[in-house]
Amino acid sequence: MDRSIPWAALSGGRSSTSSRSADRLAATCVWIAAAAVSAVFFWLLSDLVRHGAGQLSWSFLVDAPSNAGRAGGIGPIVLSTAWILAIALGVSLPVGLGTAVLLAEVTSPEAIFGRLVRRSLDVLAGVPSIVFGLFGNAFFCVTLGLGFSILAGGLTLACMVLPILIRSTEEGLRAVPAEYRLGGAALGLGRFTILTRLLLPAATPGLVAGVVLGFGRAIAETAALIFTSGYVDRRPESVFDSGRALSIHIYDLAINIPGGERNAYATALVLVMILLLTNSVASWLGQRLRGQHLHS
Repeated sequence: MDRSIPWAALSGGRSSTSSRSADRLAATCVWIAAAAVSAVFFWLLSDLVRHGAGQLSWSFLVDAPSNAGRAGGIGPIVLSTAWILAIALGVSLPVGLGTAVLLAEVTSPEAIFGRLVRRSLDVLAGVPSIVFGLFGNAFFCVTLGLGFSILAGGLTLACMVLPILIRSTEEGLRAVPAEYRLGGAALGLGRFTILTRLLLPAATPGLVAGVVLGFGRAIAETAALIFTSGYVDRRPESVFDSGRALSIHIYDLAINIPGGERNAYATALVLVMILLLTNSVASWLGQRLRGQHLHS
């Protein structure tokens, strides 16, 4: 009877056991990382709720600030923020979508033009916000004569959002299988029809991710808006008036106004609630559009 040890089988068993151990270790590290991120978020949210929830009321959301922001509400500031974000997204969405389509569907990945544009976008995505603020002040406020205005602030934020939006949408379009394009061409569909009826619906997750990331960066921006939209906390009459964003109001109350901490916490809580609501609506809309595309 052969009692020799099957080394090959034993080695394979050890390799399989080692692989399972590595998988368990990797899964544990992933869960720990996710738990740490969630813990930080819930700690931050609980701190804002504990210090700011008592200040929240309908009058706080609609009234104008008084006593340098220590009293009153944030009505004009919410309105200014909404206008700034509407301008930023209204300008960046069509420009970003068009540029992403150009890079993903028209320009070859090896073309020098496309490589230069992508490299420029990657560099712009890492530029500090205060640099965008100085650029916006020099170009929109001074050169174009817009002054400190909501329009200047919105256009500056559009420049900041564009790199994230373009790259996310481009990657989403490139992730669409080539069979979509070949099938559309085989059916005799034009390039525009293939783009609007097949590619863009399939690339919805990338577009939604870009919009969410861009919106999050825009609504939380402070440095760029100090140099463009200004500090004025009164209700704006038009986009050419100066307006204070929520992020600037939080900064001013926390740093420059003694006794403004409670309203700063309440304003920060409102800002986080807007972010959560926007992210939820964007995710729901993206899933709905994706589902309609899959069932059509």
